[in-house]
Amino acid sequence: MWDIKFIRENPEEFVQAMQKRGEAIDIAQLLALDTSSRKQKSLLQELQNKRNQVAKQIGILKLKNSPIPQSLFLEAEKINKKASLIEQQVVELEAGLQHLLCSLPNNLSADVLLGKSEEDSVVIRKVGNIKQFDFIPKQHFDIDKSQMDFERAAEISGSRFVVLKNDLALIERALINFMLDHHTQHFGYTEFSLPYMVNEKSMFGTGQLPKFAEDSFETKEGFRLIPTAEVPLTNLVADQIIEERHLPLRMTAHTPCFRSEAGSAGKDTRGMLRQHQFHKVELVSVVKPEEAESELERMTSVAESILQKLELPYRVILLCSQNMGFSAKKTYDIEVWLPGQSCYREISSCSNCGDFQARRMKARYRAEKSKQVIILHTLNGSALAVGRTMVAIIENYQNENGDIIIPKVLQSYMNNKTIIKASKNG
Repeated sequence: MWDIKFIRENPEEFVQAMQKRGEAIDIAQLLALDTSSRKQKSLLQELQNKRNQVAKQIGILKLKNSPIPQSLFLEAEKINKKASLIEQQVVELEAGLQHLLCSLPNNLSADVLLGKSEEDSVVIRKVGNIKQFDFIPKQHFDIDKSQMDFERAAEISGSRFVVLKNDLALIERALINFMLDHHTQHFGYTEFSLPYMVNEKSMFGTGQLPKFAEDSFETKEGFRLIPTAEVPLTNLVADQIIEERHLPLRMTAHTPCFRSEAGSAGKDTRGMLRQHQFHKVELVSVVKPEEAESELERMTSVAESILQKLELPYRVILLCSQNMGFSAKKTYDIEVWLPGQSCYREISSCSNCGDFQARRMKARYRAEKSKQVIILHTLNGSALAVGRTMVAIIENYQNENGDIIIPKVLQSYMNNKTIIKASKNG
C-alpha cells in the first residue's frame, strides 16, 4: 500500500507511476481527502486539549471543595458533542482515503519497461534445448486419458478439475516432495504446513482484497480459500517487529491453491493448465529493503534450478509495466516449453513486492544498531506450480507409444521407476 506522506510530497511522481501501470488517478480527490482528514484531526486534537483543560479545572475545584460553575459543565458538554461529531468525520474521511489507497497497485521498479500486454514483456534468457521429436508430440490430455480423468472430475465437482491415479498421482506427490527437499536442503528455506483457509485481514495484507474479491472462493463463515501459499506464509510476519538478526526469512510450503478463475472464460478449458484447484510449492522471502533486489534474483534462480534438475527447457521473462500483478513492483515469469502446444507457457512467477504488502500488514523489523523500526520488504515466487510441471514432463518426456520417461531426479521419489507405461485403455 502507498504511503500517503510520499504521495503528498511527490504528487507528480505518484501520478506518473500510476500512468505506467495504466491507472487513471484523480490526484485532486486523493489530496483533498488527505487535507480534510488532517484538518479534522487537528481540530479534534484542539478540542481534546480544551476538554482536558476543563476537566482539570473541575478536578481542582472538587479537591478544594469549591462550588463548580455550571458554565464549566456546559462547556464540557459542548466540547464533547463537537468532538464526537468531528471524530465521526475523521472516521469517514480516513475510510475514504484508505479505500482509495488500497485500490492502488504497487509502484514499479525503475528497470521495468513500459508496455500493455505480454507481447511487450522482454525475454531475459532461454535455457535448455528443445527436443526434436520424430513424431508429432501430443498435448498432455491426449497421451493417457485413463490416468488423467477430466470427465469423472466434472461429474464429481464440475469443470476445471481433474482426477489423477496410479503413476500420475505418484509423480504429482514425487514432484511436491522433490521441490520441498530441494528448497530446504540446498537453499535454506524453512518448510511450513499452513491453513488452507484464511480470514479477510490476511487476504487484504497480501493484496487480494478488496480489489480482487471475485477471484477467490469464500465460505459461508467468511473464510477465504487460499489462492496461493503466499497469503498465509507472508502473513506470518503480519503485525510483527522482527529483530534484524533474524533476517532474511526464507519460507516454503506446499498447498493446494483455489482460484475462481473469474474473467478467464474460454481460456485453457482443456487439460490441467487453468484449474479451480491445483498444487503449488511456494517461496516467500522477508528481507531488509536494501536486500530485496538481489533476493529477487536469488529466488528466480531457485525456481529455475528445479527446471534445470528436471532437464526441461524454459525461458525467463521480465514483465512489462501493465502485465504485472497488483502487489508486485518487479516480476520475472518463467515459462516452460510445451511441445504439444509448440510454445512456452508460464510455470512460475517471482515478484518483488517491496514494502507494499508489509505496509498493509504492518510488518516491520528493528535495526540492530539504531533500534529504528523499519517497514520490511516481501517477495514471493512459485517453485513450482506442480500441475504445470507435470504437464511439461508428460509432454517433453513422451514417447510415440504413449509411455512417459521419468526424469532421473524424480526416480528415487517414485520407487525407482524409470518409465510410466501407457495404459492399454489410454
